Amino acid sequence: METSAFDPPEGSLRKSVGRGAVVTAMAQGVRVATQMISVIVLSRLLSPQDFGVVAMCAPVLAFIALFQDFGLTQATIQKTGIRHDEVNYLFWINTAVSAALACVLAGAAPLVAAFYSEPRVTGLVAAFGLQIMAYGLGAQHLALLTRRMEFSRLAVIDVASAVAGLAVSIAWTFIDRSYWALFAGTLTGAVLPTLCYWASSRWRPGLPRKVAGIGELIHFGAGITGFNFANFFARNLDNVLIGKYWGEAQLGLYDRAYKLLLFPLSQITNPLSKVMVPALSRLKDEPDRYRSAYLRVMPLILLVALPGVAFATAMSDTLIPFVLGEQWRQSAAIFFALGFAGLLQPLNNPAGWLFVSQGRSGDFMRWGIVTAVTSVLAFAIGLPYGALGVAVAYATSEYLRTPFLWLYVGKAGPLQASHILRAATPFVLGAHLALAVIWFAKPMLPAQPVLALASGAMLAYAITILVALLFSAGREALREALKLIPARGGFAAAPSEAK
Repeated sequence: METSAFDPPEGSLRKSVGRGAVVTAMAQGVRVATQMISVIVLSRLLSPQDFGVVAMCAPVLAFIALFQDFGLTQATIQKTGIRHDEVNYLFWINTAVSAALACVLAGAAPLVAAFYSEPRVTGLVAAFGLQIMAYGLGAQHLALLTRRMEFSRLAVIDVASAVAGLAVSIAWTFIDRSYWALFAGTLTGAVLPTLCYWASSRWRPGLPRKVAGIGELIHFGAGITGFNFANFFARNLDNVLIGKYWGEAQLGLYDRAYKLLLFPLSQITNPLSKVMVPALSRLKDEPDRYRSAYLRVMPLILLVALPGVAFATAMSDTLIPFVLGEQWRQSAAIFFALGFAGLLQPLNNPAGWLFVSQGRSGDFMRWGIVTAVTSVLAFAIGLPYGALGVAVAYATSEYLRTPFLWLYVGKAGPLQASHILRAATPFVLGAHLALAVIWFAKPMLPAQPVLALASGAMLAYAITILVALLFSAGREALREALKLIPARGGFAAAPSEAK
């Protein structure tokens, strides 16, 4: 197969990115809705003990997943002019690693069961090796479809897999009403996409053979894996420490605040990464177009996300009891503290797109280590003061890291810290001012929670937009946002310099 067959058609980049952002967002919406339906329906069909058995397997699976892909799908997406023999070699590495990890799971299953004193975990952990194998067999086909920006096809597969997984879980409860129904749905959600990736991709693997120069791709993948490994501890050690030293009540309050804040943010940046990484990778040799594409999309993310975070943070004492119930009111202070980290994460998280698309996986891994070390130090500093102390220390660390992140990103590549400062300042500053105004205006808002929350949300967006209008970069971003309102392509105008 010729190299050109692995890349999107000439002149299709702008159209692909715009359509891809829309269909990916739509697919993500359907997936989230399916997950919510799954929680409601399966909670009525299965017992808490069934969910508990599956939850016991989750930490082990999450840790194993760090090494499953080994960053090789991103290597395939990012590399300029990748060849058939290189993809073939990576396919067999993915397959071999997945097989090895499946064996590790099978071997570790009795130990996990002994740790929990729950014998039912043994067979379930071992069975999850089938899911690992399914993902490994489809990894490179998924990477090639993503590289070719077949976003509509990928969205259909994503939705079909989520719906099929739920349907299988429900159907299985009529055969065996146990935790195996959850496993059956999960396995379906792994096997069906792999079959669809193979059917949709024109590429087929050949026999494994050594390829000259493959070390560069493996080195790139190792950098991605290194970042994921470091990030795993930055994202999970706070829960471990709070649970160990303060117990399940404090951990529960912290966990709900963390999930309620960061889940909506991840639904914005994570789907877009599937579109932006391959698009930016195609532009990395054209600095002006690369810079323009990123600086058009990034302010739009901030415009959508930051006023919402500002409103939710300022109104946390009303929002938390309204959404979660009065029994969670103590979580409001933790949410308030974490909200300040949320004001920077929509800016900082997409930095990963730049590291990956520029082929700087080593820098990405090193930054992941910096993030992990500083986060763990923050957890340790805040831990004596409980979950709230951990939240305050973590938010503080996010502010301290941010300038160094963008200086590090700007040491190479088309984007400098000054570019980010100019583009982000109108919205970051506006969101912080909006938070302050809403906080002081709360006594004047309606007493009824729904009206108070609606008023706070409108005030947050209004203040952020007014502040953005004071800056030329803010006015440019708002003009871009206005262009999208009647457009069919959603983000079609975002990287408008792209073909």
